[in-house]
Amino acid sequence: MNLTSLNNTTTREEFEDLKNNVDDLFLILNGVIVSIIQVGLACLEAGCIQPKNVTNILLKNVLDLFFCSISYWLVGFGLAYGNGNPYYGVEYFAGVGLPEKQMAFWFFQFIFAATAATIISGAVAERCNFIAYIFYSTIISGVTYPIVAHWVWSPNGWLNNLGYYDFSGAGAVHMLAGTCSFIAALFLGPRIGRFDYLNEKEFKGHSMPLVAIGTLLIITGFLSFNGGSQGHITQPGDGIKVAKSIRNTIVGGSGGAVCIIIFAKAGLLGKSRWPFLMSINAILIGMVSVCGAVSDYTYISSFVIGVIGCLVYIVLQFLVPLLHVDDPLEATAVHFGGGLWGVIAVPFFIEGGIFENISQLKYNLIGACAIILWSLLNSITLFGFLKVFDLLRVSKEKELNGLDISLHKEVAYPVSTLHVCEENYKNNISFTKHGLDNLALDTR
Repeated sequence: MNLTSLNNTTTREEFEDLKNNVDDLFLILNGVIVSIIQVGLACLEAGCIQPKNVTNILLKNVLDLFFCSISYWLVGFGLAYGNGNPYYGVEYFAGVGLPEKQMAFWFFQFIFAATAATIISGAVAERCNFIAYIFYSTIISGVTYPIVAHWVWSPNGWLNNLGYYDFSGAGAVHMLAGTCSFIAALFLGPRIGRFDYLNEKEFKGHSMPLVAIGTLLIITGFLSFNGGSQGHITQPGDGIKVAKSIRNTIVGGSGGAVCIIIFAKAGLLGKSRWPFLMSINAILIGMVSVCGAVSDYTYISSFVIGVIGCLVYIVLQFLVPLLHVDDPLEATAVHFGGGLWGVIAVPFFIEGGIFENISQLKYNLIGACAIILWSLLNSITLFGFLKVFDLLRVSKEKELNGLDISLHKEVAYPVSTLHVCEENYKNNISFTKHGLDNLALDTR
């Protein structure tokens, strides 16, 4: 080999090494930003519950990443991306044999697994036993989600080879987590007094600033959730696909926002003409709904998908309470509804439309059914086991006293502030008491 050939070989190797480093940095940075969703969910969930349970929900969200990392390291990544059969992987357990060049990929995928588990915490808020939380988080992130990830994204996954398409987890993350959330809330039962009309205001949440901050943080993380799903940034066209993913994520949320405001102003969603919590969930479901093919949609398609996602949310947020299923964060409506619609929307809105993509609709419907059935089987087994052994729910006394005092002996707010909040809830202090409710709500 002459000197020129040697230099050319060295240059190619250095160039490939640089590309790999850039791709790794892309995944690591996006994974870090996606982890902000954990912060957002912590704030959102804390604001949507009673003040006596805030420490409990915050600790769950803090620990999620760390318990999930253990289960994902031990078995999750191996089941998801290890070589094996079309249904699960059989290598890389406990990191054995995992190439160092896959470390960035491992981190990004772990954040997805943790997010799937964290979504469920909102559905079981205020009455779930802490040991049950540790148990279900470990299983969901270590087994339930990774096996679906293998089906959908592994090169030899059966759904992947069938033709199922799910770019950033409409089905694999959101629909799965939404299904598990519904079963968890169903098995737990409603919070004491939740469906008593006289106590309804007690369960409306206590801090709208926390909810707003949490939502903005979730939106920030969501941009990298969808943009980072490209997986690399050094191939031709990568920059455009990432940019489209981020744009369409925002536009999908815009469709949800516009739709919910129109319905509210038309007086179809109750007394409020400018609903706060419903607007937030409409935005989130709009962003969830575009996940199926977020890098392929046009601007108009993303907006329409977000609008339809909002309609799905409106229906489900009405139906779920009718079943007396208490889902404080409406995870079922947002994530199951948005995820299912996101999977179905793909063949209708990608290039060619439904007439050229009828096979894609068939494959995605098969995938949706498979993921729902797997999620139901796992969550019924998991939460049924916890319920049978009386590990799922705290006692009535602990629930009434609040989980912060009962389980943690640490309150989120000073005792005097907590007492005032509780008294306000019990006495139903509001503008209605002073006869000003119509004035406050009719702000056209």
